[in-house]
Amino acid sequence: MSFTLEKEDGRSQARAGVLELTSGRVETPVFMPVGTVGTVKTVFQSDLSEKIKAPIILGNTYHLYLRPGLDILKSAGGLRKFMGWDRPMLTDSGGYQVYSLSKRRKITEKGVEFQSHIDGSRHFFSPERAIEIQRIIGADIMMAFDECPPHPCTFDYAKESMELTHRWWERCLTEFEKHSSPYNYKQILAPIVQGSTFTDLRKASAHFVAEQGAQINAIGGLSVGEPHEDMYAMTELCCDILPAESARYLMGVGTPVNLIECISRGVDMFDCVLPTRNARHGMIYTYEGIINIKNKKWETDFSPLDTESQSEYSQKFTKAYVRHLFAAREALGPQITSVHNLAFFLQLVRDARQHILAGDFSEWKEALLPRISNRL
Repeated sequence: MSFTLEKEDGRSQARAGVLELTSGRVETPVFMPVGTVGTVKTVFQSDLSEKIKAPIILGNTYHLYLRPGLDILKSAGGLRKFMGWDRPMLTDSGGYQVYSLSKRRKITEKGVEFQSHIDGSRHFFSPERAIEIQRIIGADIMMAFDECPPHPCTFDYAKESMELTHRWWERCLTEFEKHSSPYNYKQILAPIVQGSTFTDLRKASAHFVAEQGAQINAIGGLSVGEPHEDMYAMTELCCDILPAESARYLMGVGTPVNLIECISRGVDMFDCVLPTRNARHGMIYTYEGIINIKNKKWETDFSPLDTESQSEYSQKFTKAYVRHLFAAREALGPQITSVHNLAFFLQLVRDARQHILAGDFSEWKEALLPRISNRL
């Protein structure tokens, strides 16, 4: 299991690399579709691998712990066997759900007590428990248990949260080293940089994480409501400190423009629910700009969803047909748009990789961003 840096862009921090994992090879930059409860919503696994060409997906520790539960996952031989996915997988630790359950949880040094959003039952996650759960889920890449501070927050809150995350990392690592995978393949554990949008805290946390010698280092606590300029500044600061020989993962980001901007600042890995969530509401991302397919202007537009897309769905189905499916409230509409959006995101990062390798990433970025941010 290793990360190899292949090439860096001469005019930016963009880089191309290869992450070798137990379950397969992942070329970076990469976008990971989010499979929260063992499914990327509305998308078949065959479409994920064949039409979207996703080399890796993400599973959610909090949701999988609650349903289907650890007994079922362990009996199935792990999440990948349970859902029929034979490629790499990453699991988050549940830290973001701790953030999103602010009215249903209590944070202490020991861990987090929270109420299930399903039935209100009470549960407790410690760093040790988060590692145990992720071992059973069986992902190639496991994330340390962290606290994601809200935005905005005070400097004192962000500092206490960051220091708690660092202490929890040490407990996660101790627990991780005690046990091996129940499925007899190697898993790796990644620490997370926190510190909100405070420069001093981000620097301190990035230095702490850099000293851990991990193969993947994550940047958390962004895309939680802060301005994009702050996200970019904190990302660039962290990437300047995190070691070049390890992969860099920016958690929960973002729009197509966010991806390209953060790739140019040195990020290798991304995940976000945005392409599928917005697809279910009729928002389509294309190389010509952003479409709201519910608008009447597309009613008689018989052109493909995206003429530049390499996706079969994007070429086969017209804007008029997909608008009709949404108007008729047919489930096929969100399915087509979800596959299209994910295919667009994956093609976008593959294109970025090719331009990094070709040496013209910065020129390509400058021409691309005005197009993909245009609302049609």
